[in-house]
Formats: sequence, structure tokens, C-alpha cells
Amino acid sequence: MSSTEARRSNAVLAAFSGPCLPLAAFGVALPVTLPEFYATHVGLELGVVAAVFMIVRLIDIVFDPFIGWGMDQTRTRFGRYRPWMAISTPILMLSAFMMFVVVQPGAGPIYLFAWLLVLYLGFSIGTLGQLGWASVLAPQYDQRSRVYGWWQVFNIIGVILILILPTVVIQLGIGTYADGVRIMGWAILIALPVTIGLAMFAVPEPVNAGAAPHGGPSAYIALFKRGSVRKLLFADLVLGVAPGITGSLLFFFFGQIKGYDHTEASLFMLLYFVAGLVGAPFWAWLATRIGKDKALAVASLVFAVFYIGATLVPGGNFAVTAVAMFIAGLPYAAGLFLLRAMMADVGDEVRLETGVDRTGLMFSILSATTKIGHVVALIPYLVLQVVGFKAIPPAGGNSAMSLLTLQILFILVPGLLLASAALLLRNYPLTPARHDEIRKALEARDAAAA
Repeated sequence: MSSTEARRSNAVLAAFSGPCLPLAAFGVALPVTLPEFYATHVGLELGVVAAVFMIVRLIDIVFDPFIGWGMDQTRTRFGRYRPWMAISTPILMLSAFMMFVVVQPGAGPIYLFAWLLVLYLGFSIGTLGQLGWASVLAPQYDQRSRVYGWWQVFNIIGVILILILPTVVIQLGIGTYADGVRIMGWAILIALPVTIGLAMFAVPEPVNAGAAPHGGPSAYIALFKRGSVRKLLFADLVLGVAPGITGSLLFFFFGQIKGYDHTEASLFMLLYFVAGLVGAPFWAWLATRIGKDKALAVASLVFAVFYIGATLVPGGNFAVTAVAMFIAGLPYAAGLFLLRAMMADVGDEVRLETGVDRTGLMFSILSATTKIGHVVALIPYLVLQVVGFKAIPPAGGNSAMSLLTLQILFILVPGLLLASAALLLRNYPLTPARHDEIRKALEARDAAAA
């Protein structure tokens, strides 16, 4: 495919990115909305919720290699990835209905475990299918960056839209926060077939005849031996754990420490994600000036400073806290798209050295690291359970020790993790100059082969 053929119209990229809306809604609901909802409104103990989510997440990590293997073996006239996107749709619709809509107070841990496992299975199939589809939609280096740019924008829009829903429900007097979560489930359920169906009909899936096998354990081990891969995976881990902790504890922190209600806390989170959308172009620009690794290191340090500063703002002043949370979110998106762009760069290096395209395998590893980060982000629930913290405060409130523990977990731990990403990226070996050499060598080899 020529570069001209590879360039997709904005309409095609918008249709392709449409499924990000419900998938991103799941993405924010799983670490943020559902744990708190099942602890507060369904009535499960914090420790039980944390244990169930962590166990299911660990099982889910095992799904990815098998799903990737299945995708690599798929050959249909509809393409390799689109059938998997279609398979994920009814699974996600059913799990959304059971997890958000029909669940009632008193549902036990078995109910949560079973339907959460189904949800994660569908979510893994849908997200990996879309990422694989993106890799063949625009194989050219610069066009691939454009595809992932659209993908990231729609992800953040999906997060923003789903966070607005419960607040709108409350403000319009339609119902309570619990009703808002149920309406959130209906919105996801309706959006899934609409957006995935539009993508299936409007977006082509070119056949990548040279695609490599997914690779067994030896392929994973070979990638882990690369210093650049290890740095990216560890950076992705800490940059995933930090906001994961923020999301899982946000309602407890702003409710029981700062004195804000659920609606106000939701608005703080909304402003945080909106700021990520606003700040993304700056970090992309900075990456072109100083390199992706240095731009991400700067963003991580700025993120740490802004985040800690925002969490230390005294309660009682909604406007000041809202501004502080917006500022704190400006570096949020940097890690999300720069790490994936950097992993694609490493994929070029691997292809040059081995002659094998392992990009899909590398993204599945990055996906697994992200999921491990989400598991680790739930450990604070277990810690709070140990110190006696209650999601619904008892008469007289939670103890001073449990509230202090909540503040340490919400403020200090994420701040240190964000700052550590900059240290992990020191001496990153794949510099812009080195990548230019790799691209030239690949283009020369591909031209010779043609």
C-alpha cells in the first residue's frame, strides 16, 4: 500500500475511533465507578470488592495472549480483526446490563466475580481487536501516529461523556447517583452496537500479508531482554498505577477529607480529564522538539507537582479546587499516547533487526502491563480495610488513623509514582537520531525488496 493509499480521511478515522466512546466508558468505570458503586450502593465490603477486582484482573491478564493468538490465526473475508470486534459486542452489552443496570443492593461477591469476568473478557477482545485493526488501517509511520491520535481523542471524549451522566441525572432531578450509574450502563449498552456497527461498515481492514505469528514464550522473553522495552513497561506500570489509585479513592478523599458531595467530586474528575484533552497537543509538540522520552519525563515530573499541589488545596472552596484539578490534569494524556508511540518506535527497531513485525505482540505486552497497574491500584482498598476505613462512614465518622491513611494513599503515593517515571526513562536508548537511522534502513530494505 502506498502512502497515498494509506492516508485515511477524517471521516473514516472518526468512524474507526467511534467504538472508543463505549470502550473508554468501560475503561473509566472499571477502576473508578464500579468499585466504589459496589462498595457503597451494593453493600459489599471494601476488602471484598478489592479482592474480587484484583483476582478477575489477574485472570484477565492471561486472556490477552490467547486472544492475540486467536486473532493472528483468523482468516475471514471480513478481515482478521473485525470479526473479533463483532464478537465482543454482545458480550459487552450483556455484561453492561448485568453490572450496571439490574444489579441490586445485597448482590454477593459471586455475582460480582462472574459478571466482572465476562465484562473483562469482552473488553479485552474489543480493545485488542481495535488496536490490531489500527495497525493495518494505516501501516505508514506518520499515518499510524495520526490514527492513534484520533484514537486517543475519542477515548478522552468517551471518558468525559460517561463522567457527565451521573452528574446530569442528579442535577436534573432524574434520580440519585445510583440511578446515574444505571443510566451510564444503558448509555454504554446502546452505544456499543451503534459505534461498532458503524465502524464495521464504514472502515476497511486491509490485509497485512506479511503479518508475523503472535509468538510464543520465547518471543516475549526476547522482547523483555531489550532495555528500551523494559523501561517503557516499567514507566507504563507506574503511570498506570498512579491515576488508578486516584480514580479508586477519589470519591472517598473528596467526600470524607474535603467535604464535597458525589456530584462535586465527579465534576473535579471531569475537569481533570478535560484538561488531559486540552494539554495533549502541547506534549505532542514538545515531543517533536526534545524527543518523546524527554517530553514524557518532563510531563511526569510536572504531573507529580501539579497533582500534589491540587490535592493539598483546602476543602470548602469548590472554584479553587476545580481550577487546581484542571491544572493537575493537563499532563494526564502524555503517558497514554507517548508510551504507545514509543513502543511503535521500538517495533521498528525489532523489525529491522529480526525481519519480523512484532508490533502486535508488543502492544499486547503493554496492555498486560496496564492491567497489572490496575490490579496494583486496588491495593489501597485492602490497606483501608485493614485500618478500619468504611466506605459509608459510621456514626461519628471514620477514625483519624484511617483518614490519615486515606490521605497518604491518595496524595503521596501517586505523586511519588508519577515522579519515578522520569527516573525510569533516564538514558532511554532509542533516541530520535537513532530512530531516523532505523527508518531510513527500513525504507531502503523495503524498497530493495519491492
